[in-house]
Amino acid sequence: LLVPALKLHDRNQPVTLDMRHSALCHSWLSLRLFDEGTITKWKDCCTIVDHINGATNYFFSPTKVADWFHESISIVLSEIQKKPQRGMPKVEKVEKNGTIITIILAVGSSRMMYDIVPVVSFKGWPAVAQSWLMENHFWDGKITEEEVISGFYLVPACSYKGKKDNEWRLSFARSEVQLKKCISSSLMQAYQACKAIIIKLLSRPKAISPYHLRSMMLWACDRLPANYLSQDDYAAHFLLGLIDDLQHCLVNKMCPNYFIPQCNMLEHLSEETVMLHARKLSSVRSDPAEHLRTAIEHVKAANRLTVDIQRRGSTTSIPSPQSDGGDNNQPDDRLAKKLQQL
Repeated sequence: LLVPALKLHDRNQPVTLDMRHSALCHSWLSLRLFDEGTITKWKDCCTIVDHINGATNYFFSPTKVADWFHESISIVLSEIQKKPQRGMPKVEKVEKNGTIITIILAVGSSRMMYDIVPVVSFKGWPAVAQSWLMENHFWDGKITEEEVISGFYLVPACSYKGKKDNEWRLSFARSEVQLKKCISSSLMQAYQACKAIIIKLLSRPKAISPYHLRSMMLWACDRLPANYLSQDDYAAHFLLGLIDDLQHCLVNKMCPNYFIPQCNMLEHLSEETVMLHARKLSSVRSDPAEHLRTAIEHVKAANRLTVDIQRRGSTTSIPSPQSDGGDNNQPDDRLAKKLQQL
């Protein structure tokens, strides 16, 4: 869940995204053009830089915002727990992981896990991504440009060599929600299956995330014919294609951000890490059906464990695997069988 700590929706309010110190797709956020009241309100969440000319600049700090956000959420949840109301979920756990707040809620025998991220919300479209709008895309004619460029976020994540106290990452999550409307269900099923197979497999050392997979899927939508992508029974073909695309990205150490193509999201990886993951991915490609079945069995085993613990009346905080990031399309055995046939 992206929660705006600061909303910059007034188009008449000048905003300074300072990208001079950042890698592509990242920025510092200066509050120097804001009124004194806003600066005073957020001063404790800023890093202060004094210039040679004597002027003081306040940069909205992702780490300080995350600390303030965690403290605020903890206070609110503590108050809720003091006065429980019927039907309200029980808070089982609140945990801060870097700049992300993880909350586990219990409702009856179910567990729900939420990752909550404080963000800065903008209306409009950043100049650094303007050239992307000039290209042809798979969603042309299906949804309007106004729907796609309605807004963007700054999320608290620095680049590989960035200064974590100052650097935010540009996020186009709002646009991605609109673009998903134009993606076939079979391709989305392939994406979910690919994510289930490789995210844990390639988690150490950290290199590939669901965001890389989503970018590759969107690039594939731009590259491949629409009548091919609309095939209802091609999920297995699409899964093999995503695995091949990921292998290609790893071997070439190149995965362009979909909205800012000049940003290569894999350029920081070492040759050793790239080759390690490429070898792991080759094993997946040699028998994807077996790896998919293993991922399915892990989900089923986690479900059985959760049910068993709940049956014994344990209060251990175990989130339901069904609640992982809101993905409803768990990979199923039918896709594994199609892969076996291919």
